[in-house]
Amino acid sequence: MNPPSIDQLVIVTGSTGLIGSLVCERLASRYKVVGLDVQKPESSHSSVDYLECDLTEDNSVQSALETVRTQYGSHVTSVIHLAAYYDFAGEDSPLYRDLTVEGTRRLLRELKAFDQVEQFVFSSSLLVMKPCEPDDKLTEQSPARAEWQYPESKLAAENVIRREAGEIPTVVLRMAGVYDEYGHSLPITQNIRRIAEKELESYFYPGDAERGQAFVHLDDLVNCFELVVERRGELESSEMFLVAEDECLSYEKLQDLIGEELHGVDDWPTIRIPKALAKAGAWVKDKTATSEDDRPFIKPWMVDMADAHYPVNNSRARKRLGWTPKHCLSKTLPEILRHLKEDPREWYELNHLPLPDKETLDKLKQARPRSQKQHA
Repeated sequence: MNPPSIDQLVIVTGSTGLIGSLVCERLASRYKVVGLDVQKPESSHSSVDYLECDLTEDNSVQSALETVRTQYGSHVTSVIHLAAYYDFAGEDSPLYRDLTVEGTRRLLRELKAFDQVEQFVFSSSLLVMKPCEPDDKLTEQSPARAEWQYPESKLAAENVIRREAGEIPTVVLRMAGVYDEYGHSLPITQNIRRIAEKELESYFYPGDAERGQAFVHLDDLVNCFELVVERRGELESSEMFLVAEDECLSYEKLQDLIGEELHGVDDWPTIRIPKALAKAGAWVKDKTATSEDDRPFIKPWMVDMADAHYPVNNSRARKRLGWTPKHCLSKTLPEILRHLKEDPREWYELNHLPLPDKETLDKLKQARPRSQKQHA
């Protein structure tokens, strides 16, 4: 293993995002970190240098990396590539290709001007993989099958890396959905919101509610990135790891845990409905929305994925990286809901959710989780 040094250069794209900012902060005590993003952050870690870089523009990428070579040298320890486009609306956007796919190509081509790049790390998604059956778990050898624009763009970027990396060693991390103690995960926080507000949709599910998907805590993910950089000398020239918790909560179990903490209900009713009915309802609600805030999170295309099952066998990451997740969603969920109850308005705003009416906010703030009632 190469000993860490503050003189070793790490470049992080998407450096001002939720993941990127924490990756920069974590690595800054051990490496010289340069963050690339479309804008410099308003407040930043004092040990991180930031450069403006738009990965959708050839000249911007060329200029930013030329500045890196001039100011920091032509030897790069690691490039952690986080910048990408995503939108849960499910609508096509040119940014999937211009940023996620072609941005990756631009970055790799300009990196070839450096004397040495020891490692290129790409943040892909678990969603690029074909869902498995209930008795199976996904591994790095499981087949890929992207089902909507976001994972399609990630899979296309992976193919770009295979073609363009040349002699640069690469690591692809197929990451599960990321969350922390405040939520910061739209699938999780939207589910919480629906149950908190007792929306009609929170009682229905158009698939097998015994299936679910794995997640990964933000702290564990940052630890994984750190280990990937530390162990770069021990890795093969082309590596792939699945990054997710061992736990894979079913949709029904997740509903029950949220309902129990928010409303004191042991078994939140989850009624299975036909997919055709769910699609029609989602379409009508979307078309009749009177404002952007009224538009439903659940889109018709999501209904087709209701049976998707994404449990993960992360033994390869454990063995090759020494990475072991310290968190699990079921244990963190009460903390997420505690933050919701302490300051509902702040929680909604932090998770970019439309605010409910004042009565609902007041009820959430006054309610006590069932776990507290049991010990009162």
